[in-house]
Amino acid sequence: MDFTGLGMVYDYDLFVIGGGSGGVRAARRTAALGKKVGIAEESRYGGTCVIRGCVPKKLYVYASTFHESFEDAAGYGWTVGKTSFDWSKLVANKEAEITRLEGLYRKGLEGNNVEVFDTRAELRGTHDIWLRSEDRTVTAERIIIAVGGYPNPHEALEGHELGIVSDQAFDLEQLPESIVIAGAGYIAVEFAGIFNGLGVDTTILYRGPEILSGFDDDLRELLHAEYEKRGIKIITHQVFSKIEQASGGKKRAHLSGGDVLEVDEVMFALGRLPSTGSLGLELAGVETDDRGYIRVNEYSRTNVDNIWALGDVTDRVQLTPVAIHEAMCFVSTEYLNDPQRPDHDLIATAVFSHPEIGTVGLSEHDAAQKYGHLKVYSANFKPMKHTLSGRDSRMLMKLIVDAETDRVVGAHVLGPDAGEMAQLMAVSLKMGATKADFDRTMAVHPSAAEELVTMYDHSYEVKGGTRV
Repeated sequence: MDFTGLGMVYDYDLFVIGGGSGGVRAARRTAALGKKVGIAEESRYGGTCVIRGCVPKKLYVYASTFHESFEDAAGYGWTVGKTSFDWSKLVANKEAEITRLEGLYRKGLEGNNVEVFDTRAELRGTHDIWLRSEDRTVTAERIIIAVGGYPNPHEALEGHELGIVSDQAFDLEQLPESIVIAGAGYIAVEFAGIFNGLGVDTTILYRGPEILSGFDDDLRELLHAEYEKRGIKIITHQVFSKIEQASGGKKRAHLSGGDVLEVDEVMFALGRLPSTGSLGLELAGVETDDRGYIRVNEYSRTNVDNIWALGDVTDRVQLTPVAIHEAMCFVSTEYLNDPQRPDHDLIATAVFSHPEIGTVGLSEHDAAQKYGHLKVYSANFKPMKHTLSGRDSRMLMKLIVDAETDRVVGAHVLGPDAGEMAQLMAVSLKMGATKADFDRTMAVHPSAAEELVTMYDHSYEVKGGTRV
């Protein structure tokens, strides 16, 4: 039933469909203002990030780096004895941690008097939400859709059912001896580093010319080289043509170029799709694009006045902090009389590869499309840690500067702790820092980050899109 304009009393001031980071933050903050709020989640509270994304991924990244630490220790005088790895113990410990975190999400909701439903919720009108487990409909003055997305299962591929996606990769019954991962975005690259670090024979398969499309080309090329040093095979300009079951539980992957790979696991890391199917959007008149993502305006409002959408389901920037930021803007706009539009400019990003990447601002390619004259400062060197370990690994730091204004428009790091550096670089770039500001900043010595403030002479210039 649609109560618009009838002056009816609703069951809730706000009802949130989806218990991920954005939905939970909006529900909790709104309830803290004294509003009556309900939230429904059909899986586990915490969403993709906490349950099957960033958090377990980072734990597995940590696990995959220990073998290098054991090897590097020898250069520093340590003798490490025989080591072994227990996949099942890692999976169990990961599960315990995400269960703990889910409990904190629930505690935060319940502590603010949010009514929590463990069920699928669907729209039945502009103010009506059907709760599946209770087979009843409740009403709300305002509704937020924050259901996120799910990994693309590549259903068009013959034999796709034999493959896995990132959700399943965390909970495999046993660690495979070999795997081929289709895709070359951050999910594919991170899982390739994880599996390789745990001793798995790992291959990346990508239809394009280079991994990590959209990132700075120098970072992409150096990470490619670093991955090959670690034994990761990278096949470009090819895709799967079909997947077949082979003997002994193996999978036979046929490639478009005619090659055949026989591996223990095939993984698809081909992007994510919005979880909007069968959500009842058409019953409420909520518009989506041709891929199913919900259309929103600059305040996250859909075409229906009382319905908003946050996070990955809107396909703006698919990052957990962004969803949380969008939720905070919603609360400020709707309940604090302080209109706030989400700011999606200059968002720092980390790729937890081996070595990791931290980046904020424009790549050299994108900056060259926007600015006529660039000065680029770049340093490629061996990290100090590896001077005694002997490991053949390089680090890259790069600042991209608009020559006309001296403003730093892009900052990129590949190497140890790059993600941590990116967070702090983002503050500087957000404030509009110039190269002169970087130069005036005293270095922390000895550290890798000091390179960011000691690259006094530019490496080259870019004019009209061409390096000179």
